[in-house]
Amino acid sequence: MALAASLKEADITAALAACQAAESFKHKDFFAKVGLTAKSPEDIKAAFAIIDQDKSGFIEEDELKLFLQNFSASARALTDAETKAFLKAGDVDGDGMIGMDASIVTFIPFLWHQITNSNQTYQKK
Repeated sequence: MALAASLKEADITAALAACQAAESFKHKDFFAKVGLTAKSPEDIKAAFAIIDQDKSGFIEEDELKLFLQNFSASARALTDAETKAFLKAGDVDGDGMIGMDASIVTFIPFLWHQITNSNQTYQKK
């Protein structure tokens, strides 16, 4: 799949295997295993564009639910609970979407930071 082109196949396989079971998807673990946390700003923008299937400039809940399928067409969809937790981690302004704005280059690293520092509150400037 499209996101897989810039990642190591073995890393993708391991990351997907680790979250095959329902309710086993953990953002922090998946990003680390697949190598998304070390990508360039250009790679981050490209990843956002791929996940944003309808090209609205936002990643909505229905697009995030299919996140794993961006790495492998045979991957499972996230459960509702996993999707909501993932969306909550990236929704900095509380509008129920992850927006593509000037700071999109921090999308994946931001989610990583947000998830690993969940006690810290981020507010829209």
